Amino acid sequence: MKLKIGYQELIQDAMNEIETLPAEMAQQLLEDSNVVFVDIRDVRELEREGMIPNALHAPRGMLEFWVDPESPYYKPVFGEGKKLILYCASAWRSALATQTLQRMGVPNICHLEGGFSAWRQAQLPIAEKASKPHSS
Repeated sequence: MKLKIGYQELIQDAMNEIETLPAEMAQQLLEDSNVVFVDIRDVRELEREGMIPNALHAPRGMLEFWVDPESPYYKPVFGEGKKLILYCASAWRSALATQTLQRMGVPNICHLEGGFSAWRQAQLPIAEKASKPHSS
């Protein structure tokens, strides 16, 4: 099957429209109360690899619903006007998600260059994601 547009072209289109923040610059914003790091990876990735300290976990599949004030799943943190820095493992999902939220009208949004992989490779701070207790 030949697609009209493949994932690489989708990502490239997104990258042309969005702001990309290098890890070293992002690290300087870690303590800024007007910045929210948003981890859009699957919870299993967070539990396995950790996450950026104090990042908000917003699963990619729920992101548009959490951002839209008209949605029953809306999360007020997305309406506080803070700078949002989205990230995933390698910056593919975050590029697409950042483009989508930008199209929705979310202001002051960017994504992390190279994703969590680049953050970890630069040996920047990582926090553990506690796994939920399993009922027996």
